[in-house]
Amino acid sequence: MDKIAVVILNWNGIKLLEQFLPSVIQFSQDATIYVADNASTDDSVNFVQQNFPTVKIIKNTGNHGFAKGYNDALKGVNTEIYALINSDIEVTENWLKPIIENFESEKNTGIIQPKILNFKNKEYFEYAGAAGGFIDKYGYPFCRGRIFDTIEKDKGQYDDNCEIFWASGACFFIRKEIYDELEGFDESFFAHQEEIDLCWRALNDGHTIKYNSQSVVYHVGGATLQQGNPKKTYLNFRNSLLMMVKNLPKKGLFFIIFFRMILDGIAAIRFCIQGKWKHTFAVLHAHFSFYCISIVYLRKRKNFQMQKYYTLKSIVFTYYIKKLSLFKEIFNTNQNIKN
Repeated sequence: MDKIAVVILNWNGIKLLEQFLPSVIQFSQDATIYVADNASTDDSVNFVQQNFPTVKIIKNTGNHGFAKGYNDALKGVNTEIYALINSDIEVTENWLKPIIENFESEKNTGIIQPKILNFKNKEYFEYAGAAGGFIDKYGYPFCRGRIFDTIEKDKGQYDDNCEIFWASGACFFIRKEIYDELEGFDESFFAHQEEIDLCWRALNDGHTIKYNSQSVVYHVGGATLQQGNPKKTYLNFRNSLLMMVKNLPKKGLFFIIFFRMILDGIAAIRFCIQGKWKHTFAVLHAHFSFYCISIVYLRKRKNFQMQKYYTLKSIVFTYYIKKLSLFKEIFNTNQNIKN
């Protein structure tokens, strides 16, 4: 069994592979590298085979999105640790070493995220993950280094190794045994927030999730679905509600979801005022989809859920009403952010 496998999920990303795969090969000498292809039509597979013969190819039968795409691909990868990275990630020298050492020294640590910076502006954190993810009482995710649309400059303020609530799917390390134990990503999510759901389930099972600043990668972001894409809005709102049904403690479950849906309604009105009609309809579509399948997700609940899962009651209130936009303005010390 290999120690670590780097698995890149690809769908019609030949230009991204051409740009970023060389850095992965150069700086991942200790890993076996795979490209898991979601039935691309842009000749991605032939390109990799001809130009990077050391990279192994996994051919999925269709474009099943992030969740099922990885679930299908990883069935054929025999390793201790999965390093799941987007095709628009540039890695750096020795990016794997601190992660492997972290796993080896902390047996209860099941998932790790590196520092994720913006490829287009390398002094700043990147939207998807930044310096580690957290969640508020109503299921809204936020990050150290990124709260809603406020993105911090990297000044070394998060150069630490700490426990987090969720790790970004853009660069996501997980022990194979835990991935198998949790049955991987929830395939009905298709894409977006499936990594938060998997992390929440891992925490409910007693595993620890860490951020490791010694490993650094750069992420383009939005290479598949741009941040302003209504489909992304739909998936984020729908999947967040489904994730909460699965993972919230039983006490207060329906009240919290009801209040969250009110907050979603306010977001839809805000989209409307901004003239973003497609996003307003995306939120409404997300809610109707949630109504149709929520009962199925109630059956997915396990017997145990963490009673205290959040670090903040409402990031929406804190950001928009109290006008606090930086992580360290909200949490005066890192001691306040442990789960």
